[in-house]
Amino acid sequence: MKTIKQVLVKKGHDIYSTDPSVSVIDAVKVMAEKKVGALLVLEGGKLKGIISEQDYTRKVILTCLDADQMCVGDIMTTQIIVTKPDQPIQEVMAIMTDRRIRHLPVMQDGELVGLISIGDLVKEVISEQQFIIAQLENYIQG
Repeated sequence: MKTIKQVLVKKGHDIYSTDPSVSVIDAVKVMAEKKVGALLVLEGGKLKGIISEQDYTRKVILTCLDADQMCVGDIMTTQIIVTKPDQPIQEVMAIMTDRRIRHLPVMQDGELVGLISIGDLVKEVISEQQFIIAQLENYIQG
């Protein structure tokens, strides 16, 4: 069974982050520039929260607040669930699905080592299934 570590090896360990004092609109611009759906919120190198497109739409747009005037710290999610590199993909997918979470920080020995999305995991599962199907087809064809 594949693990989060194997996903990070393929995907990379890039971590896009912001500070809690940054304006929400600037954080959203970084997400758009990097083509990501979330940024980790770090303060002094410590994980303090996560801000996602979902936070922006639900806490700013739907409430008609001004993203220029709000700071990331005002809307970030602070109760963060994390995963470990050795955790199996299926287990993490179940957690993300049950909790309706799209992004999870990956922590090892108290250090941030990556960020995974549900899309990363789905892509890996599909790839693995395609490989198995190809192997079975080759076996059947002799």
